[in-house]
Amino acid sequence: MPDLLDPVLVKTFAKDKQYLEDTKLPIITVSASFKEDIKGFHGLPEDETIPDIVFSRAHYSMAVGIASQAWGKTMDYKKAWIVDPTNYVSHGDWKSIQLTEIIGKTLARHRYLKLLKDSVDKFGRNRLPILDSITPPLLHLTQHIKRPILSLHIATGNILAGLGKTVLQVITDPHVRYDYLIHAEKANMFFCVFDQKTKQDLLEKAALIDKKVDPKRIFVTGPPVDPRVVGIRKNKKAWRSGPLKLCITTGGLGTNKDEILQLLAHLLPELRRHRPDYRLIIYTATHQDISTAVGKLAKSMHVKISPIEDRRAKLRIIYHPQIVDANELLITYGFPWADGFITKPSGDMAYDAVAAGCFLLTLQEWGEWEYVIREIFETKGISRSAVIDQIAIQLATLTNAEGKAQSWVELAMLNAHKIDKLFLEGSRQIIATYQGLKQR
Repeated sequence: MPDLLDPVLVKTFAKDKQYLEDTKLPIITVSASFKEDIKGFHGLPEDETIPDIVFSRAHYSMAVGIASQAWGKTMDYKKAWIVDPTNYVSHGDWKSIQLTEIIGKTLARHRYLKLLKDSVDKFGRNRLPILDSITPPLLHLTQHIKRPILSLHIATGNILAGLGKTVLQVITDPHVRYDYLIHAEKANMFFCVFDQKTKQDLLEKAALIDKKVDPKRIFVTGPPVDPRVVGIRKNKKAWRSGPLKLCITTGGLGTNKDEILQLLAHLLPELRRHRPDYRLIIYTATHQDISTAVGKLAKSMHVKISPIEDRRAKLRIIYHPQIVDANELLITYGFPWADGFITKPSGDMAYDAVAAGCFLLTLQEWGEWEYVIREIFETKGISRSAVIDQIAIQLATLTNAEGKAQSWVELAMLNAHKIDKLFLEGSRQIIATYQGLKQR
Protein backbone atom coordinates (compact mmCIF):
# COMPACT_ATOMS: atom_id res chain seq x y z
CA MET A 1 0.00 0.00 0.00
CA PRO A 2 1.63 3.29 -1.07
CA ASP A 3 2.08 6.14 1.41
CA LEU A 4 -0.54 8.70 0.27
CA LEU A 5 -0.62 11.97 2.20
CA ASP A 6 -3.98 13.02 0.75
CA PRO A 7 -6.68 11.16 2.75
CA VAL A 8 -9.14 11.55 -0.13
CA LEU A 9 -6.75 9.70 -2.45
CA VAL A 10 -6.61 6.85 0.07
CA LYS A 11 -10.37 6.50 -0.49
CA THR A 12 -10.18 6.73 -4.28
CA PHE A 13 -7.29 4.26 -4.34
CA ALA A 14 -9.46 1.69 -2.57
CA LYS A 15 -12.38 2.43 -4.91
CA ASP A 16 -10.23 2.21 -8.06
CA LYS A 17 -8.87 -1.12 -6.87
CA GLN A 18 -12.39 -2.45 -6.30
CA TYR A 19 -13.63 -1.11 -9.64
CA LEU A 20 -10.74 -2.78 -11.50
CA GLU A 21 -11.58 -6.07 -9.82
CA ASP A 22 -15.29 -5.79 -10.62
CA THR A 23 -15.22 -4.35 -14.14
CA LYS A 24 -15.55 -6.38 -17.30
CA LEU A 25 -12.68 -4.43 -18.91
CA PRO A 26 -9.80 -3.36 -16.63
CA ILE A 27 -7.62 -0.79 -18.42
CA ILE A 28 -4.19 0.30 -17.16
CA THR A 29 -2.13 3.14 -18.63
CA VAL A 30 0.63 5.59 -17.74
CA SER A 31 -0.15 9.11 -18.89
CA ALA A 32 -0.58 11.72 -16.14
CA SER A 33 -1.46 12.51 -12.55
CA PHE A 34 -5.13 13.45 -12.83
CA LYS A 35 -5.76 13.15 -9.10
CA GLU A 36 -8.42 15.83 -8.82
CA ASP A 37 -10.48 14.36 -11.65
CA ILE A 38 -10.29 10.93 -10.00
CA LYS A 39 -11.99 12.50 -7.00
CA GLY A 40 -14.69 13.79 -9.32
CA PHE A 41 -15.09 10.35 -10.93
CA HIS A 42 -15.92 8.98 -7.49
CA GLY A 43 -18.32 11.79 -6.59
CA LEU A 44 -15.92 13.62 -4.28
CA PRO A 45 -15.05 17.35 -4.31
CA GLU A 46 -12.26 18.29 -6.75
CA ASP A 47 -10.11 21.35 -7.37
CA GLU A 48 -10.03 22.40 -11.05
CA THR A 49 -7.03 24.70 -10.57
CA ILE A 50 -4.38 22.19 -9.47
CA PRO A 51 -2.13 21.37 -12.46
CA ASP A 52 -1.52 17.77 -13.48
CA ILE A 53 1.86 16.29 -14.21
CA VAL A 54 1.46 15.03 -17.79
CA PHE A 55 3.63 12.66 -19.81
CA SER A 56 1.34 11.89 -22.74
CA ARG A 57 -2.05 12.83 -24.09
CA ALA A 58 -1.96 9.73 -26.30
CA HIS A 59 -1.80 7.18 -23.51
CA TYR A 60 -4.71 8.94 -21.82
CA SER A 61 -6.89 9.73 -24.84
CA MET A 62 -6.56 6.25 -26.34
CA ALA A 63 -7.44 4.59 -23.04
CA VAL A 64 -10.47 6.87 -22.77
CA GLY A 65 -11.36 6.07 -26.38
CA ILE A 66 -11.55 2.35 -25.60
CA ALA A 67 -13.46 2.94 -22.38
CA SER A 68 -15.90 5.28 -24.17
CA GLN A 69 -16.56 2.52 -26.68
CA ALA A 70 -17.45 0.18 -23.82
CA TRP A 71 -19.40 2.74 -21.80
CA GLY A 72 -21.67 4.19 -24.45
CA LYS A 73 -23.18 7.48 -23.30
CA THR A 74 -22.58 7.11 -19.56
CA MET A 75 -19.45 6.21 -17.59
CA ASP A 76 -20.05 2.82 -15.98
CA TYR A 77 -17.29 1.05 -14.05
CA LYS A 78 -19.03 -2.30 -14.51
CA LYS A 79 -18.39 -2.07 -18.27
CA ALA A 80 -14.86 -0.61 -18.21
CA TRP A 81 -12.53 1.23 -15.84
CA ILE A 82 -9.23 3.07 -16.36
CA VAL A 83 -6.55 3.48 -13.73
CA ASP A 84 -3.18 5.19 -14.03
CA PRO A 85 -0.85 4.17 -11.16
CA THR A 86 0.92 7.53 -11.55
CA ASN A 87 -1.86 8.98 -9.40
CA TYR A 88 -0.99 6.72 -6.48
CA VAL A 89 2.79 6.97 -6.28
CA SER A 90 3.99 7.23 -2.69
CA HIS A 91 4.83 10.67 -1.37
CA GLY A 92 8.48 9.69 -1.02
CA ASP A 93 8.70 8.68 -4.67
CA TRP A 94 6.96 11.72 -6.09
CA LYS A 95 10.24 13.40 -7.08
CA SER A 96 10.81 10.64 -9.64
CA ILE A 97 7.48 11.54 -11.26
CA GLN A 98 8.46 15.18 -11.43
CA LEU A 99 11.90 14.27 -12.79
CA THR A 100 10.37 12.13 -15.54
CA GLU A 101 8.14 15.02 -16.65
CA ILE A 102 11.07 17.45 -16.62
CA ILE A 103 13.17 15.07 -18.73
CA GLY A 104 10.29 14.54 -21.16
CA LYS A 105 9.51 18.23 -21.58
CA THR A 106 13.16 19.18 -21.97
CA LEU A 107 13.70 16.63 -24.71
CA ALA A 108 10.40 17.33 -26.44
CA ARG A 109 10.86 21.10 -26.66
CA HIS A 110 14.46 21.37 -27.86
CA ARG A 111 15.48 20.09 -31.26
CA TYR A 112 19.17 20.12 -30.43
CA LEU A 113 18.45 17.47 -27.77
CA LYS A 114 16.99 15.12 -30.40
CA LEU A 115 20.11 12.95 -30.35
CA LEU A 116 19.81 12.64 -26.58
CA LYS A 117 16.17 11.65 -26.97
CA ASP A 118 17.12 8.94 -29.45
CA SER A 119 19.61 7.62 -26.91
CA VAL A 120 16.90 7.55 -24.26
CA ASP A 121 14.64 5.62 -26.64
CA LYS A 122 17.38 3.05 -27.19
CA PHE A 123 18.08 2.96 -23.45
CA GLY A 124 14.46 1.94 -23.01
CA ARG A 125 11.33 3.32 -21.43
CA ASN A 126 11.47 0.44 -18.99
CA ARG A 127 14.44 2.09 -17.24
CA LEU A 128 13.10 5.61 -16.77
CA PRO A 129 12.94 6.83 -13.13
CA ILE A 130 9.14 6.58 -13.01
CA LEU A 131 9.17 2.78 -13.29
CA ASP A 132 10.19 1.95 -9.73
CA SER A 133 7.65 4.47 -8.47
CA ILE A 134 4.57 3.21 -10.27
CA THR A 135 5.26 -0.49 -9.61
CA PRO A 136 4.03 -0.68 -5.95
CA PRO A 137 0.63 0.97 -6.60
CA LEU A 138 0.24 -0.99 -9.85
CA LEU A 139 0.81 -4.30 -8.07
CA HIS A 140 -1.60 -3.41 -5.29
CA LEU A 141 -4.29 -2.30 -7.74
CA THR A 142 -4.12 -5.49 -9.78
CA GLN A 143 -3.20 -8.15 -7.22
CA HIS A 144 -6.64 -9.80 -7.15
CA ILE A 145 -7.52 -9.43 -10.86
CA LYS A 146 -7.87 -12.84 -12.48
CA ARG A 147 -9.17 -11.81 -15.91
CA PRO A 148 -6.91 -10.35 -18.65
CA ILE A 149 -5.74 -6.76 -18.20
CA LEU A 150 -5.73 -4.32 -21.12
CA SER A 151 -2.50 -2.30 -21.11
CA LEU A 152 -2.03 0.96 -23.02
CA HIS A 153 1.61 1.47 -21.97
CA ILE A 154 4.74 -0.62 -22.46
CA ALA A 155 5.78 -0.34 -18.82
CA THR A 156 2.53 -1.54 -17.27
CA GLY A 157 2.23 -4.41 -19.72
CA ASN A 158 5.75 -5.63 -19.00
CA ILE A 159 5.42 -5.33 -15.23
CA LEU A 160 2.17 -7.28 -15.17
CA ALA A 161 3.18 -9.91 -17.73
CA GLY A 162 6.39 -10.50 -15.81
CA LEU A 163 4.29 -11.39 -12.77
CA GLY A 164 2.25 -13.90 -14.76
CA LYS A 165 -0.84 -11.75 -15.34
CA THR A 166 -2.60 -12.22 -18.67
CA VAL A 167 -2.00 -8.97 -20.57
CA LEU A 168 -3.46 -7.66 -23.80
CA GLN A 169 -0.91 -5.03 -24.81
CA VAL A 170 -1.96 -2.36 -27.29
CA ILE A 171 0.82 -1.23 -29.64
CA THR A 172 -0.75 2.06 -30.64
CA ASP A 173 1.64 3.10 -33.42
CA PRO A 174 2.76 1.46 -36.68
CA HIS A 175 6.13 0.89 -35.04
CA VAL A 176 7.41 -1.82 -32.66
CA ARG A 177 9.88 -0.83 -29.95
CA TYR A 178 12.06 -3.63 -28.69
CA ASP A 179 10.68 -2.85 -25.22
CA TYR A 180 7.42 -4.47 -26.31
CA LEU A 181 9.23 -7.76 -26.80
CA ILE A 182 10.57 -8.28 -23.27
CA HIS A 183 7.86 -10.86 -22.49
CA ALA A 184 6.56 -11.37 -26.03
CA GLU A 185 7.34 -15.09 -26.07
CA LYS A 186 5.25 -15.81 -22.97
CA ALA A 187 1.87 -17.47 -23.33
CA ASN A 188 0.23 -14.84 -21.10
CA MET A 189 1.26 -11.92 -23.36
CA PHE A 190 -1.06 -10.89 -26.21
CA PHE A 191 -0.86 -7.92 -28.57
CA CYS A 192 -3.20 -5.62 -30.48
CA VAL A 193 -1.34 -3.97 -33.35
CA PHE A 194 -1.89 -1.12 -35.77
CA ASP A 195 -1.97 -3.11 -39.02
CA GLN A 196 -0.69 -6.23 -40.75
CA LYS A 197 2.72 -4.65 -41.39
CA THR A 198 3.10 -3.89 -37.68
CA LYS A 199 2.32 -7.53 -36.91
CA GLN A 200 5.01 -8.63 -39.34
CA ASP A 201 7.46 -6.15 -37.82
CA LEU A 202 6.78 -7.55 -34.36
CA LEU A 203 7.41 -11.12 -35.51
CA GLU A 204 10.57 -10.10 -37.38
CA LYS A 205 12.07 -8.13 -34.49
CA ALA A 206 11.24 -10.93 -32.06
CA ALA A 207 13.04 -13.42 -34.31
CA LEU A 208 16.08 -11.13 -34.50
CA ILE A 209 16.48 -11.34 -30.71
CA ASP A 210 15.75 -15.07 -30.69
CA LYS A 211 12.25 -14.91 -29.24
CA LYS A 212 9.58 -17.25 -30.58
CA VAL A 213 6.23 -15.48 -30.65
CA ASP A 214 3.03 -17.24 -31.62
CA PRO A 215 1.38 -15.19 -34.42
CA LYS A 216 -2.00 -16.27 -33.02
CA ARG A 217 -1.33 -14.03 -30.00
CA ILE A 218 -1.04 -10.94 -32.23
CA PHE A 219 -4.28 -9.31 -33.38
CA VAL A 220 -4.61 -6.60 -36.03
CA THR A 221 -7.16 -4.13 -34.67
CA GLY A 222 -6.21 -0.68 -35.94
CA PRO A 223 -5.45 2.26 -33.61
CA PRO A 224 -7.79 3.07 -30.69
CA VAL A 225 -9.80 6.22 -31.45
CA ASP A 226 -12.55 7.66 -29.27
CA PRO A 227 -15.95 6.82 -30.84
CA ARG A 228 -17.09 10.35 -29.99
CA VAL A 229 -14.42 11.66 -32.36
CA VAL A 230 -15.34 9.15 -35.06
CA GLY A 231 -18.98 10.21 -34.80
CA ILE A 232 -18.04 13.80 -35.65
CA ARG A 233 -17.26 12.93 -39.28
CA LYS A 234 -20.94 12.29 -40.00
CA ASN A 235 -21.73 16.00 -39.71
CA LYS A 236 -18.56 17.37 -41.27
CA LYS A 237 -18.51 18.54 -44.88
CA ALA A 238 -15.37 18.95 -46.95
CA TRP A 239 -14.32 22.60 -47.15
CA ARG A 240 -15.04 24.38 -50.42
CA SER A 241 -15.39 28.04 -49.53
CA GLY A 242 -15.69 30.39 -46.59
CA PRO A 243 -13.36 30.64 -43.58
CA LEU A 244 -10.80 27.83 -43.36
CA LYS A 245 -10.87 26.58 -39.77
CA LEU A 246 -7.53 25.37 -38.41
CA CYS A 247 -6.62 23.76 -35.10
CA ILE A 248 -2.92 24.07 -34.20
CA THR A 249 -1.96 21.59 -31.50
CA THR A 250 0.77 20.58 -29.11
CA GLY A 251 0.96 17.33 -27.16
CA GLY A 252 1.25 16.06 -23.61
CA LEU A 253 4.84 17.31 -23.22
CA GLY A 254 4.42 20.55 -25.14
CA THR A 255 6.24 19.24 -28.19
CA ASN A 256 6.70 21.62 -31.16
CA LYS A 257 6.29 24.71 -28.96
CA ASP A 258 8.79 26.71 -30.99
CA GLU A 259 7.21 25.67 -34.29
CA ILE A 260 3.76 26.68 -33.06
CA LEU A 261 4.97 30.13 -32.06
CA GLN A 262 6.75 30.51 -35.40
CA LEU A 263 3.53 29.56 -37.21
CA LEU A 264 1.60 32.17 -35.28
CA ALA A 265 4.25 34.80 -35.98
CA HIS A 266 3.35 34.37 -39.66
CA LEU A 267 -0.41 33.80 -39.31
CA LEU A 268 -1.45 36.41 -36.77
CA PRO A 269 -0.46 39.43 -38.89
CA GLU A 270 -2.61 37.98 -41.66
CA LEU A 271 -5.55 37.68 -39.27
CA ARG A 272 -5.10 41.28 -38.20
CA ARG A 273 -5.18 42.49 -41.81
CA HIS A 274 -8.46 40.59 -42.40
CA ARG A 275 -6.94 39.36 -45.64
CA PRO A 276 -7.08 35.55 -45.56
CA ASP A 277 -10.36 34.03 -44.57
CA TYR A 278 -9.40 31.58 -41.87
CA ARG A 279 -9.93 31.01 -38.17
CA LEU A 280 -7.62 29.48 -35.54
CA ILE A 281 -7.88 27.42 -32.38
CA ILE A 282 -4.61 26.81 -30.55
CA TYR A 283 -4.67 23.69 -28.39
CA THR A 284 -2.05 24.34 -25.70
CA ALA A 285 -3.21 21.32 -23.67
CA THR A 286 -2.11 21.60 -20.01
CA HIS A 287 0.81 23.93 -20.71
CA GLN A 288 0.42 27.32 -19.05
CA ASP A 289 3.70 28.55 -20.55
CA ILE A 290 2.56 27.86 -24.12
CA SER A 291 -0.84 29.42 -23.48
CA THR A 292 0.82 32.51 -22.01
CA ALA A 293 3.27 32.76 -24.92
CA VAL A 294 0.43 32.58 -27.44
CA GLY A 295 -1.46 35.24 -25.51
CA LYS A 296 1.53 37.60 -25.44
CA LEU A 297 2.17 37.09 -29.14
CA ALA A 298 -1.46 37.76 -30.04
CA LYS A 299 -1.49 40.90 -27.89
CA SER A 300 1.70 42.21 -29.48
CA MET A 301 0.08 41.77 -32.91
CA HIS A 302 -3.26 43.26 -31.83
CA VAL A 303 -5.26 40.08 -32.42
CA LYS A 304 -8.06 39.41 -29.95
CA ILE A 305 -8.33 36.05 -28.23
CA SER A 306 -12.01 35.19 -27.92
CA PRO A 307 -13.85 32.86 -25.53
CA ILE A 308 -13.73 29.22 -26.57
CA GLU A 309 -17.52 29.15 -27.01
CA ASP A 310 -17.42 31.72 -29.85
CA ARG A 311 -17.35 29.48 -32.93
CA ARG A 312 -17.01 32.45 -35.33
CA ALA A 313 -14.00 34.00 -33.57
CA LYS A 314 -10.70 34.48 -35.37
CA LEU A 315 -8.51 33.22 -32.54
CA ARG A 316 -9.22 30.99 -29.55
CA ILE A 317 -7.13 28.95 -27.11
CA ILE A 318 -7.94 25.59 -25.57
CA TYR A 319 -6.11 25.34 -22.25
CA HIS A 320 -6.79 23.60 -18.96
CA PRO A 321 -4.27 22.67 -16.24
CA GLN A 322 -5.70 19.13 -16.10
CA ILE A 323 -5.46 16.53 -18.88
CA VAL A 324 -8.98 15.13 -18.49
CA ASP A 325 -10.58 18.54 -18.97
CA ALA A 326 -8.17 19.64 -21.71
CA ASN A 327 -8.97 16.49 -23.67
CA GLU A 328 -12.72 16.97 -23.28
CA LEU A 329 -12.46 20.60 -24.44
CA LEU A 330 -10.61 19.44 -27.55
CA ILE A 331 -13.33 16.88 -28.31
CA THR A 332 -16.05 19.48 -27.73
CA TYR A 333 -14.57 22.52 -29.47
CA GLY A 334 -11.68 21.33 -31.64
CA PHE A 335 -12.55 18.24 -33.67
CA PRO A 336 -16.17 19.15 -34.56
CA TRP A 337 -15.18 22.67 -35.66
CA ALA A 338 -11.89 22.28 -37.55
CA ASP A 339 -11.40 21.62 -41.25
CA GLY A 340 -7.75 20.83 -40.69
CA PHE A 341 -5.14 20.26 -37.99
CA ILE A 342 -1.58 21.53 -37.92
CA THR A 343 0.13 19.04 -35.63
CA LYS A 344 3.03 16.69 -35.35
CA PRO A 345 2.06 13.33 -36.87
CA SER A 346 1.58 11.70 -33.49
CA GLY A 347 -0.32 8.56 -32.74
CA ASP A 348 -3.16 10.34 -31.03
CA MET A 349 -3.76 13.74 -32.62
CA ALA A 350 -3.23 12.62 -36.22
CA TYR A 351 -5.47 9.56 -35.83
CA ASP A 352 -8.16 11.62 -34.13
CA ALA A 353 -8.06 14.44 -36.66
CA VAL A 354 -8.37 12.10 -39.64
CA ALA A 355 -11.12 10.11 -37.90
CA ALA A 356 -12.99 13.39 -37.46
CA GLY A 357 -12.76 14.04 -41.22
CA CYS A 358 -10.00 16.68 -41.13
CA PHE A 359 -6.91 17.20 -43.28
CA LEU A 360 -3.41 17.39 -41.79
CA LEU A 361 -0.44 19.71 -42.11
CA THR A 362 2.35 18.11 -40.12
CA LEU A 363 5.06 19.64 -37.97
CA GLN A 364 8.48 18.15 -37.19
CA GLU A 365 8.35 14.43 -36.43
CA TRP A 366 9.54 13.33 -33.01
CA GLY A 367 10.41 9.66 -33.20
CA GLU A 368 10.62 6.92 -35.82
CA TRP A 369 6.94 6.08 -35.53
CA GLU A 370 5.89 9.61 -36.49
CA TYR A 371 7.75 9.40 -39.80
CA VAL A 372 5.72 6.27 -40.53
CA ILE A 373 2.44 7.95 -39.52
CA ARG A 374 3.20 10.96 -41.71
CA GLU A 375 3.97 8.71 -44.67
CA ILE A 376 0.74 6.73 -44.18
CA PHE A 377 -1.49 9.80 -44.32
CA GLU A 378 0.50 11.47 -47.09
CA THR A 379 0.11 8.33 -49.19
CA LYS A 380 -3.64 8.48 -48.61
CA GLY A 381 -3.77 12.10 -49.81
CA ILE A 382 -4.82 13.50 -46.42
CA SER A 383 -1.61 15.10 -45.20
CA ARG A 384 1.27 17.35 -46.23
CA SER A 385 4.23 18.79 -44.33
CA ALA A 386 3.66 22.33 -43.08
CA VAL A 387 6.03 24.96 -44.49
CA ILE A 388 6.25 27.12 -41.41
CA ASP A 389 8.04 30.19 -42.74
CA GLN A 390 5.66 30.33 -45.73
CA ILE A 391 2.52 28.98 -44.13
CA ALA A 392 0.24 31.75 -45.43
CA ILE A 393 1.36 31.12 -49.02
CA GLN A 394 1.01 27.38 -48.50
CA LEU A 395 -2.55 27.73 -47.20
CA ALA A 396 -3.49 29.98 -50.10
CA THR A 397 -2.16 27.40 -52.55
CA LEU A 398 -3.83 24.44 -50.88
CA THR A 399 -7.22 26.17 -50.84
CA ASN A 400 -6.99 27.39 -54.42
CA ALA A 401 -9.22 25.77 -57.03
CA GLU A 402 -9.74 26.94 -60.58
CA GLY A 403 -13.16 26.63 -62.12
CA LYS A 404 -14.88 23.42 -61.09
CA ALA A 405 -11.66 21.81 -59.90
CA GLN A 406 -11.38 20.80 -56.26
CA SER A 407 -8.71 22.30 -54.00
CA TRP A 408 -6.20 20.09 -52.22
CA VAL A 409 -7.96 20.87 -48.91
CA GLU A 410 -11.32 19.67 -50.21
CA LEU A 411 -9.82 16.52 -51.72
CA ALA A 412 -7.87 15.76 -48.54
CA MET A 413 -11.00 16.05 -46.41
CA LEU A 414 -12.90 13.82 -48.83
CA ASN A 415 -10.06 11.30 -48.57
CA ALA A 416 -10.30 11.47 -44.78
CA HIS A 417 -13.99 10.65 -45.07
CA LYS A 418 -13.09 7.61 -47.18
CA ILE A 419 -10.36 6.34 -44.84
CA ASP A 420 -10.18 2.58 -44.24
CA LYS A 421 -12.37 1.28 -41.42
CA LEU A 422 -9.15 0.08 -39.79
CA PHE A 423 -8.55 3.71 -38.71
CA LEU A 424 -12.04 4.13 -37.27
CA GLU A 425 -12.95 0.91 -35.51
CA GLY A 426 -9.84 0.19 -33.45
CA SER A 427 -11.51 0.70 -30.08
CA ARG A 428 -14.33 -1.66 -31.00
CA GLN A 429 -11.93 -4.26 -32.36
CA ILE A 430 -9.70 -4.10 -29.28
CA ILE A 431 -12.69 -4.73 -27.03
CA ALA A 432 -13.79 -7.63 -29.23
CA THR A 433 -10.27 -9.07 -29.02
CA TYR A 434 -10.30 -8.72 -25.25
CA GLN A 435 -13.63 -10.49 -25.00
CA GLY A 436 -12.22 -13.30 -27.13
CA LEU A 437 -9.35 -13.74 -24.67
CA LYS A 438 -11.74 -14.12 -21.75
CA GLN A 439 -13.42 -17.02 -23.53
CA ARG A 440 -10.18 -18.98 -24.00
